[in-house]
Amino acid sequence: MEPRIDDETFEDWVFEAFDALPDQFRERLGRVAITIEDWATSEQLRQLGVPGLYGLYSGVALNREQAEFAPPARITIFRGPLVRDFRTPEALREKVIDTVQHEIAHHFGISDERLDELAFERRGAR
Repeated sequence: MEPRIDDETFEDWVFEAFDALPDQFRERLGRVAITIEDWATSEQLRQLGVPGLYGLYSGVALNREQAEFAPPARITIFRGPLVRDFRTPEALREKVIDTVQHEIAHHFGISDERLDELAFERRGAR
């Protein structure tokens, strides 16, 4: 059974993820739009070669030379797969925050591989 989470609560968790960022990262986000959609499109999934997505960063990362002249970046959080896969409000909240911060990391040029390494290091430090 999927948790019953209203739109406002889900949005609050997205903002909570943003608010939890250190000031130096929040200040450098610039013109990043954060949106919530129900599901990724079949075209998005096809282009990325993945069966599903929790979030998607679209834009030019800040560590790229052309970033200064690029159109605004966009982070999309996909509510449907998150609600489907995380069965309690606590688990869902944690994964929403994690997903938003994961996509923000891409804005700063951090790859999925490096994020996996950092997560592994965090788990080992516990």
